[in-house]
Amino acid sequence: MLPNPASRTHLHKRELTFNGYAREDGLWDIEGRLCDIKSTPFNAGDRVWPPGEAIHDMSIRLTVDQELMIKDIEVSMDANPHPECPEVLPLMKKMIGCRIGKGWRKAIDNNIGGITGCTHLRELLSSMATAAFQSVPGILISTDSSKPPLFLGKCQSWDISGPVVLRHFPQFYRGKTTLE
Repeated sequence: MLPNPASRTHLHKRELTFNGYAREDGLWDIEGRLCDIKSTPFNAGDRVWPPGEAIHDMSIRLTVDQELMIKDIEVSMDANPHPECPEVLPLMKKMIGCRIGKGWRKAIDNNIGGITGCTHLRELLSSMATAAFQSVPGILISTDSSKPPLFLGKCQSWDISGPVVLRHFPQFYRGKTTLE
């Protein structure tokens, strides 16, 4: 838990929610939602939002296969600040055929970057990769025992020369072999 903060006034809340589902057809749905809510009235030029009403409420559903190849994408904007915002929704279909993995953020930028997309949808889509990795069995740990799990070397706990890797994946451990 964080220590008590200095005296302050709440201004903004952003909620990101992710869910993964196994489908009956052998595919997976990864859903993400981004919701921004202000605690004070917010003027975006086209209208003023009262406190507590969502300024952004956007959702994405990715349908992926076992290799995390995007087979379909559905997007909604239940709240957005400008009438032009929903114009990007059909452009999100450009992500079909892309694979979640190495180069994911580059694929997002190449297909829906800049003025061809929406900053908030790109942020949500980028973060959905983690939910996909957590949801699709066999993605993080290969059935081929000669291949290291994708998460090794990606954080302090999974350092290939650290004790966690030594305990759980000794075949990939690259630290000291004797205790000193």
